Amino acid sequence: MIKASSLTRSYGTVSALSNVSFEAASGKVTALLGPNGAGKSTVLRILSTIISPDKGSATIDGLDVTTDTIDVRRKIGVLPHNTGIYDRLTAIENIRYFGNLQQVKRTELNDRIDKLIHLLDMNEFCNRRVSGFSQGQKMKVALARALVHDPQYILLDEPTNGLDPTQILAMRKLILRLAETSTVILSTHIMQEVEAVCDRVLIILNGELVVDSLLGDLQQANTVKISLKENYENLNSLIGSINGVKSIKVGERVGELNTFDIETEKGKDEILPQIASAVVNKGWNLYQL
Repeated sequence: MIKASSLTRSYGTVSALSNVSFEAASGKVTALLGPNGAGKSTVLRILSTIISPDKGSATIDGLDVTTDTIDVRRKIGVLPHNTGIYDRLTAIENIRYFGNLQQVKRTELNDRIDKLIHLLDMNEFCNRRVSGFSQGQKMKVALARALVHDPQYILLDEPTNGLDPTQILAMRKLILRLAETSTVILSTHIMQEVEAVCDRVLIILNGELVVDSLLGDLQQANTVKISLKENYENLNSLIGSINGVKSIKVGERVGELNTFDIETEKGKDEILPQIASAVVNKGWNLYQL
């Protein structure tokens, strides 16, 4: 179990996290969902013992990430946003180096490396230097490095970043496989990523946890947010009569855009196409739905 309580962190005068609390259960995939700069990576950096919170606390398997850092690091595997591998080493040399840092026994290390190379389909390039690798190949090496010590807890920072569609599908299958025996937290700004692999969703916005929900519950949410330049009166007259639209509330204005929260009586798969068609057929520019 991963537990975070009132995590707060600032960088100078910039607040990155404010009183963020959550739990991530064993055998589940928990998503940190939010736009770039929302605070997702800061959460992962705290959990991986790279930085300490200004306030609050976090534990992994009952171990405090601030005071029990060595023990925590033995239990976690981390895939950072920048991959964190050495270009001048081969794929195998990278994996072996980090296996030695994690004090994996020599008799076990070779076997683990062989299994990871097979699991991640790295046979064709495992003996080549990383400097010539594609982003997808580098991601595989970084993931193998994170898994070499067979961690119980896996932290993934945008694991499909830079991957092509085929590689994305393979990564999603692997994440689901890892979750069978490990606790997985992944950060992303892509909702499709969450829908494909996650059980629980933590939405972070401007450093604050605004949603903590099971994926199924979130998918049944009956509020649609829309952004466009038109005013409330025009939007209401256009979509207010659509069957299933209960009400329209004016939200925050962002630059030139007006935002509105549309409460509906139907599921999103039924109501979203109707709203989108009405707006586009009217000739308006749709910025968010």
